[in-house]
Amino acid sequence: MDDTPADRYAVIGFPVAHSYSPVIHAQFAAQTGERLVYERLEAVPGEFARRMEEFFSGGGCGLNVTRPHKLEAFRAAHELTPRARLARAVNTLSSLGKGRLQGDNTDGAGLVTDLQRNEGTFIAGRRLLVLGAGGAARGIAGPLLVERPAELVIANRNPQTAIQLAAHFAEHGVVRGCGYDELAGASFDMVINTTAASVPEDVPPVPMSSLRENTLCYDLAYGQNPTPFSQWASERRMKRVRKGWGMLVEQAAESFFVWRGVRPDTGPVLEKLDAWNRG
Repeated sequence: MDDTPADRYAVIGFPVAHSYSPVIHAQFAAQTGERLVYERLEAVPGEFARRMEEFFSGGGCGLNVTRPHKLEAFRAAHELTPRARLARAVNTLSSLGKGRLQGDNTDGAGLVTDLQRNEGTFIAGRRLLVLGAGGAARGIAGPLLVERPAELVIANRNPQTAIQLAAHFAEHGVVRGCGYDELAGASFDMVINTTAASVPEDVPPVPMSSLRENTLCYDLAYGQNPTPFSQWASERRMKRVRKGWGMLVEQAAESFFVWRGVRPDTGPVLEKLDAWNRG
């Protein structure tokens, strides 16, 4: 019997008690035979650096970083992968030894895989609307633009933040930033919510004219119950409403590959999560 302690990984964020990441990574480990443990670390704003340092100094191997710490994780990394450098946000930290950390961002890869492989929704030539301009939007914009949409519009309550974010990605595709009041008259094939709306009334004010009959309304948030955005979309009788279960699993698989060099099969995990109303 191997008495060597299993490698330690965790998801860090606030709040984090709801996270399904430990369940997902446990299934990946069982499937691939990798020896690891994966836990949750709660870090309220202002405590991220301390909790992160304690984890890695205690022998931790890798962290998944969720809101609201992705920008701070970017600043904490000593080395950055190209996709993390482009996003300027980090959701995956890996120990390089001697106290050094590598930052990566698997969010966009996870979203694109879920959209194109699991949902059968291709991005090329489509008009995309991203709601919000924070760390989550930063993580997905680059990989979405790689797929060559007709246009990617980033809308935010503070238009200047969206405009600045769009300018950061301008050389990678057709992208613009704006305020929500500038969406009237423009329609989209896909609306992706990255905001942390807590009730349907907080969902960004997307005009009905921006929604087509077959527009895919995709929320990066997930849960067994409807999210505020998915509820908002359903109330407007949208036929294609998805929560972020698929992205959660696919970005986790990408992080698992970064850490372990083994790519798990996401199909069986997605099948199990379907019981929790993935759609």
